[in-house]
Amino acid sequence: MLAIKLKRIGKKKQASYRIVVAEKRSKLGGRYVEDLGWFNPHSDQFNLNVDQVKYWISQGAQPTESAAALFKRAKI
Repeated sequence: MLAIKLKRIGKKKQASYRIVVAEKRSKLGGRYVEDLGWFNPHSDQFNLNVDQVKYWISQGAQPTESAAALFKRAKI
């Protein structure tokens, strides 16, 4: 089953995240199917490819809680 989740990137104490489509049981640093955008919690900014997010949700990918909160803020 595919999931839309956050993949942590960045230096120590300066985390930022990639929003990716990956296998639900895969490791957070592991392979992913597609990159959908990014999120920076320090500046509270994010960027999403809305068309691709809607496509993957229609294909059955389930967003995690944190990804769903970002989608809600983006009004998807």
